[in-house]
Amino acid sequence: MSLTSSRLVDMKKLLLMRHAKSSWKDAVLPDHQRPLNRRGKRDAPRMGKYLREQGIELDVILCSTAKRARATAKGFLREYTFEGNVFHIDDLYHASYETFIALLNQLPDNVDTAMIIGHNPGMDTFLEMICDEYEHMPTASVAYIKFPVERWAELSGITSGELMNFWMPREI
Repeated sequence: MSLTSSRLVDMKKLLLMRHAKSSWKDAVLPDHQRPLNRRGKRDAPRMGKYLREQGIELDVILCSTAKRARATAKGFLREYTFEGNVFHIDDLYHASYETFIALLNQLPDNVDTAMIIGHNPGMDTFLEMICDEYEHMPTASVAYIKFPVERWAELSGITSGELMNFWMPREI
């Protein structure tokens, strides 16, 4: 019996969350500084509570530095029990597919499940390129993806993830 032939491939898991609905009330406010609107302030904690109830366990959260993304993370974490680190990363604002891959490649191997809180169109593009199934990501939605890799550094342009679930606030 060969141990290598019976060995199961570990899976890395990623949750992509688009920031919650933002306010356009102040038209002169720079895009990076836009806050959440009432719906966004309601939906972010709602998604945190739902994912906690689903038993989803996170090891790390990578979050855009935009005000609406930081507020989404804060609202999400009001209802989601989390002891790990939240890293605010400038590159997640207007992130490209290559940026997502580069950031994930840097995660340590002991991180099994990561979450990214960011923006469209980058999140839509990333999801479309890594999964055979594709969902448009409305505000505060979460895509749950599994990758057949043991190490985050193994993710590349040819890696195909499996979209395990997709949640939107209005459907939970």
